[in-house]
Amino acid sequence: SHLSQSVDAVRAGDRGRAGALALSAYLDGFEPIEPALGIRDRTLLERIEGLMGEYRAAVQGGEGAERLSARVQVIGEVLDDAEAALSPNAGSAATTFLGAATILLREGLEALLIVVAMIAFVRKSERMEVMPYVHAGWFAALAAGLITWALATWVIGISGASRELTEGFGSVFAAVVLLSVGIWMHGKAQADEWQRYIRAKMSKALSGRSAWFLFGLAFIVVYREVFETILFYAALWNQGNGWPIVAGGLSACVALAVIAWAMLRFSRSLPIGKFFAYSSWLMAVLTVVLAGKGISALQEAGIIGIAPMPSVPRFSVLGLFPTAQTIAAQLIMLAALAVGFALNRRRA
Repeated sequence: SHLSQSVDAVRAGDRGRAGALALSAYLDGFEPIEPALGIRDRTLLERIEGLMGEYRAAVQGGEGAERLSARVQVIGEVLDDAEAALSPNAGSAATTFLGAATILLREGLEALLIVVAMIAFVRKSERMEVMPYVHAGWFAALAAGLITWALATWVIGISGASRELTEGFGSVFAAVVLLSVGIWMHGKAQADEWQRYIRAKMSKALSGRSAWFLFGLAFIVVYREVFETILFYAALWNQGNGWPIVAGGLSACVALAVIAWAMLRFSRSLPIGKFFAYSSWLMAVLTVVLAGKGISALQEAGIIGIAPMPSVPRFSVLGLFPTAQTIAAQLIMLAALAVGFALNRRRA
């Protein structure tokens, strides 16, 4: 295997080749089965990701061949567990249904929160002329997702590196944009600030640049989730049980639609100040979450190094991963949010 070869490379004194082999073991060996394993046993998936990340860090950190060999043995044992979890006998129609529903809910909720906040903002600001740009953004993302699925199924294969890079750069870009949006919304939470904003905007239409910004943000946040969901669903589809997949996906769509309806209904009854205050905190939380997820994906693609922090728990839903780089990215975002919010309060 690539992992055993990487140990041999370390013994030969070639750490660079050992690191490349360790990365290939993840991207070419484990990444293709990751979507299917995430459905069957997410805890096992996260354990394998953590062990392989720690192994790559150990290779680059100068750990000896014997200790690396012991790590490879442990990884081999958990990969055997993964193979057992992925056996045809380990799955059923019920687990497929739950997997399909859970995946779409988990991946779709982040994008839904952002898009619903954008729609509510356009309504609150009474600038309905730009609403088509928001809807066009998420609709174009869904269409691009279908094209991606067709290409991945019949034309080309999507490599592990491509998947991680798409998720990583998409998440980091969205985090940076949401950082500025969150700070801006927090500044408008004061009634006087909002009234000044309205008076300034009433005299002129929202610029074309702002409208296309809304389109781009809606497209990015939805497509990164659609891209991830497609890969999971493709892995499920290859295992059979087509109808449970369809039923699970439709159930999740209904749940997301209900959530969107409830959020929009709630936002209409909110005073404008509270709406912006709540929205700014929502954007702040998503900024920190996406920063962690983005850096983690870029680490898995080999773009960013890995410095393990074993004392930090892994909680992927919140973008919390036990590495110094992901924690640093989230702390930077928290610091930027704190400074931005403090400046807003000082101006008010």
